[in-house]
Amino acid sequence: MHTWHWRNGEELPYLTCSLLELWPHGFFTQQFWPRSPHELTKVLRPEASVYRLQQVHGNTVLTPQEVDRVLSTGENDLALADGLISEQSLQALWVASADCTPVLIGDVKTGQVAALHAGWRGTAAKIVPQAIARLQAQGSKLDDLRIAMGPAIAGEVYQVSVEVAGEIGNSIIPESDHQKMIAALHNLPNSPLLADSEPGKVRLDVRQVNALQIDMLGISAQQVAIAPYCTFQTPEHFFSYRREKEKKVQWSGIVSLA
Repeated sequence: MHTWHWRNGEELPYLTCSLLELWPHGFFTQQFWPRSPHELTKVLRPEASVYRLQQVHGNTVLTPQEVDRVLSTGENDLALADGLISEQSLQALWVASADCTPVLIGDVKTGQVAALHAGWRGTAAKIVPQAIARLQAQGSKLDDLRIAMGPAIAGEVYQVSVEVAGEIGNSIIPESDHQKMIAALHNLPNSPLLADSEPGKVRLDVRQVNALQIDMLGISAQQVAIAPYCTFQTPEHFFSYRREKEKKVQWSGIVSLA
């Protein structure tokens, strides 16, 4: 099993995953709020250049070069996207989340990394497969990827409408008949759906949907780790938008290898 470790940065706790031990990385806790990615990079690798986004719940994945190009126009302070993939060494990539899934990816051969924000909309739009396709275009092989999904809201406490479940389920089982698809999702061995007593509602495990999408690419389960923490149920460490309804976040970041 992949192990998750609590570390201390400036006397505050953050989480790391053994699968990504080659790279400076961390899933930071609410204790670091409201520090910026620039400040948090000092905890991981002070000399790295820092990249972050204005997240829009989509599936756009950018490289630092593309981010710089957007910023050079002066129209936006931040590029609009939900994923970053590195192109060079010492690039620190950051995503913010409050219940959505932060996904960090590293390539053991090239040293390149990705950081993704996968909410239910981004997951329905297959942001993780999208990022993996971009890494492959840059020379990555599927066997060399290591993928860690950080703390996010767990399926047992994430109630959504059957329509939302259908939209996200379509990314695994393309089926125009809504009822058939929901039934097929329920029947999967590692089903991302749990029953809910309220009519028209189900409980949805977004991280499990991402795991199934990754599995469909032919990536083995040994290359994937899911943090054993739920943002909603761990108030001592993590913000949850569902729990607190506050516009706060925790940051997750990873630095490409020198």
